Amino acid sequence: MSLNVSPLSARAPRSRVGEASDSRDFIARAERVAAIAEQHADAVDRDARFPAEAFAAIREQKLLGMLVPADLGGDGARAADVVDVCAILGRACASTAMIFAMHQVKLACLTRHARGAPWQLAFLGEVAKRQLLLASSTTEGGNGADIRSSEAPVRVAGGRVSLQRDASCISYGREADALVTTARRSDGAAKSDQVLVVFRREDYTLEPTQTWDTLGMRGTCSVGFILRAEGVAEQVLAEPYERIHSQTMVPYAHMFWSAAWCGIASGAVARARAFVRQAARAAGGRMPPAAAQLTRARLSLETLRAAVQAGVANFERHAADPGGLATTEAQLALTMLKVEASELATATVLTAMRACGLAGYRNDSPFAMGRFLRDILSSPIMINNDRILASADPAVLMSEAPTALSL
Repeated sequence: MSLNVSPLSARAPRSRVGEASDSRDFIARAERVAAIAEQHADAVDRDARFPAEAFAAIREQKLLGMLVPADLGGDGARAADVVDVCAILGRACASTAMIFAMHQVKLACLTRHARGAPWQLAFLGEVAKRQLLLASSTTEGGNGADIRSSEAPVRVAGGRVSLQRDASCISYGREADALVTTARRSDGAAKSDQVLVVFRREDYTLEPTQTWDTLGMRGTCSVGFILRAEGVAEQVLAEPYERIHSQTMVPYAHMFWSAAWCGIASGAVARARAFVRQAARAAGGRMPPAAAQLTRARLSLETLRAAVQAGVANFERHAADPGGLATTEAQLALTMLKVEASELATATVLTAMRACGLAGYRNDSPFAMGRFLRDILSSPIMINNDRILASADPAVLMSEAPTALSL
């Protein structure tokens, strides 16, 4: 199956700083990774294991540090560039794409909110140079997956910071090189008064509390742990997490996740297309009845692609203005992107499976849709859509729907 994917960002690659002849071709680099990820995707899913081969290729292509500014050794990529990579990886292996997306979200939080802090800048340079993989810890056992609430406080004393946290989920925690975690600012702080802290792998230990045997996204290895960490006080970002959450965490997560889901849907449509083409050849050129389902799946996929493209364009328009992403309009649009993309992606994969009929339903078929379907079913519950819609209700009441169609 071809892995050529037209870019969601619809923009040409840029050249490296000071190297105009050296094209920064993120799409080509991502496609080289995707070819490897696809070879191992079934084994990653079957064994619920980390996609090690794909991430060896990602490191070889120097993609883990793509968001790090060029003057710190990275590529200085745009969010739109990461969106393209997530979509291409998603078509090949959903777990690879989602891990990559989660890593880039945490990296964005650091690059956008380091505020010139020497420790943070040095760490970003290390991410780019050593291609470090960053994991995320934002949920705890008692907070019901509310990432804007932290039970465990950081404790700062004598220039050191420590944290003990019952983390209900740390995706690919055992394989990560560093951890970016939320925490309550202090023992006496409110649960919503949070900070973001970076810990290197040598700074913390992980004691497993849960296993990971799920329907889909099995390669993300999202196990629960007791996290015990200690480092220097400078590892705590100075900027309040409240601002990091609204300005970076939510917008980047919704864009990158949506792109990964778009990639999964694209892979399912490609497989359905291959089935219909084979069926038509076997029937002497007559289109099978299921061809109508392929057309519906393609229409749904194009709607999904347009939604992600519009989400990226909306982000770029508001991110150019100080505080623009904090506006009700921007927050609502980016929140709705996650809901819309997850629902459209699920519908697209289901329709693609119908196009394949029994061949798509069978696990022993070259047109099997089981992995695509099981993986995409995680999208509406990854920060549950019902929770998102409920939290968006006040904003919907306060804002009028725009009438103009131009962005």
